[in-house]
Order: sequence, then C-alpha cells, then structure tokens
Amino acid sequence: MQTTPIGEAMTSAALRDFSNYKLSIQNRSRLTVNEYLLDLRIFFKFIKAVRSDLPTGGDEFDAIPLFDCGYDFLSSVTADEIYDYLSYLRQDRGISARSAQRKLSAVKSLYKFAVVTGKIRENPARDIDHSASKKTLPKYLTLNESEELLNTINGEKDGKTKLRDYAIILTFLNTGMRLSELVSINMEDFDRDMTSLTVTGKRSKQRIVYINDAVKDSILAYRGSLTEEQLKVTDEKSRSRHPVFLSNRNTRISGKTVQWLVHKHLTDAGLGYKQLSTHKLRHTAATLMYREGGVDVRVLQDILGHEQLNTTQIYTHVASSDMEEAVHKNPLANFKPGKDDE
Repeated sequence: MQTTPIGEAMTSAALRDFSNYKLSIQNRSRLTVNEYLLDLRIFFKFIKAVRSDLPTGGDEFDAIPLFDCGYDFLSSVTADEIYDYLSYLRQDRGISARSAQRKLSAVKSLYKFAVVTGKIRENPARDIDHSASKKTLPKYLTLNESEELLNTINGEKDGKTKLRDYAIILTFLNTGMRLSELVSINMEDFDRDMTSLTVTGKRSKQRIVYINDAVKDSILAYRGSLTEEQLKVTDEKSRSRHPVFLSNRNTRISGKTVQWLVHKHLTDAGLGYKQLSTHKLRHTAATLMYREGGVDVRVLQDILGHEQLNTTQIYTHVASSDMEEAVHKNPLANFKPGKDDE
C-alpha cells in the first residue's frame, strides 16, 4: 500500500515526536500539525538530496526515505543548509516570500522543540531571518589547494586505488559533474576520440560534457591498470554497458564510496578542515573556470547543466583576494602626503 505524505513524514522519529508534542502539549489542531509535517518532509528530503547529490525534484526526490531522519540527522544540519533550502524554495520551486516564511517557521518550530526537550543541543535555525535573504557563497578549493589535493593522491605509495581516485577527483575538478553523473559514466558514453561524453543529469536530462587531455589521460591510465576480467565488467541492468569506475568488488562504484574517498584524500592533503564534499568539488570546478579561466557565465551554465541562469550566477562572486588586489592596484595606493613648506 502506498504511503501518504503525512504517513511518510511520521516514519521519522523526530517528526513523530514533534507531531505528538504539538498535538498533546501545545494543543494545536491536526490540520496545523499536518501542514508542519508536509513542509518538514520537503525540508528533510532537500537536505538529504543535496548531501548525496541527488535531484531536488521529480520521482527520485520523492522517493528519498525519511525513516533515518532522527535527532542525529537533525543536529547535523547547518545554518548554511537552511539558507540553501530557502533559496531552493524561492528559485527552484518558485514559491512566494510569504509561503517561504511559513516553511521557515516550521523548521524553526521543529528545532525549538528539539532543543527545549533536550533532544539536541544547538539550534542552527535560531538566528535565521528569511527577510534578511542571506545569500551564502559556495565553498570551494583554491587553485593551489586543488593542485595540492591532486599531488597528494598522486604521491601515495599504495597504488591499489590511486589511479582510480586520482581520475575521479580530477574529473570532478575539471568538469564540474554531479556525483550521480560521475558514478553513472560508462565507456560507451564517450565519443570515438574521448573528447566528450554524454551524461544524464537531473530530471533525466542528457547533456554533452567535454573533457580535456588531463581527464582523458587519467581515465585511460586507470583503465589501463585493470585486468582483463575487470575490463569486462558490465552494468547490472545493461550487459552492453561498461562502468568506467569500479569498486573493490568489481562492480560500478557507488556514490557513498566516492564520498568516502573524497573525504579521505581531502583529509590526507590537510584540507579536511574545509569540510568539503563531492558537491563542493563541483563548486570548485565552476569557480576555477570562471575566475581562473575567464569562462562566460552562460557557457558555465551549460557546462554545469543548470536550468536557470540565476543558479549559475552565484559563481560570479568576487573573492576577497581579488578585492584586496584591486585595492592595491588603485593609483592612490602608494600616495604619501607631501610636507608643507616651512
């Protein structure tokens, strides 16, 4: 039997407790509580989708489960993620400011309940004011940090997964692919010269992704290190498709494995403090292409597969280093007052 949205929300222990609290302790109406649950259901799914680089709409989004959204999950959410959720509501879902305020109220009410009842300690929603319309800049690696990450992987003595991991992270940093797109790549998706490939993005939309020589060489080096048996590994659903990246069990590599190896190599490179994810490597690729490569924002929109230009325009931010450099280039930067004649 198909679960209703309300029933699905109640599979979360946190939402179930919150519902009972509102009904029994605060004596709220069932209709009001159900509206809270519907809004919080979308909030939970959005956080999980972004963290796992899944679509934030459509059937795949609707299928995201909530049974594992307990208090540990609730306490892991950051203020930046809540701001991202508000931006998503306005930009992707096109809801009004008033509706967004109501949905934020549901989030704030849930966190207030969780803190008051001692379920969690910190409330990331406490100081969030929707009217402030804060825009958070994407976290990313600088060019030097990206090079350090790649050199760290390349310098590993244990070569068991070095070539694979190097190719994966280099692909992220050069193409800006989503995690779901990268793990789904098959050898058959490349063109004859391996200068481009077809990927399937959000809402099952396909686009062409061009690759440079660095990515091409890294993938060929990795594939060249595989045994004949590994090269014959095919997709479970289509025996005519050969996954590019394999797990240690000689199956298509999973998103969770890629997330783990990205975290490992960032930590090994001394960059773990930046708390970056596979999605942040996508931010890095976009930022480097825009800042270092001078790529036009509309071209960047096509590269990343964004439907709306305003989603891409966040990468047009000016870094603090650029602003500092601009100030020093001011023709009055070295001005010194002359001495008055005595």
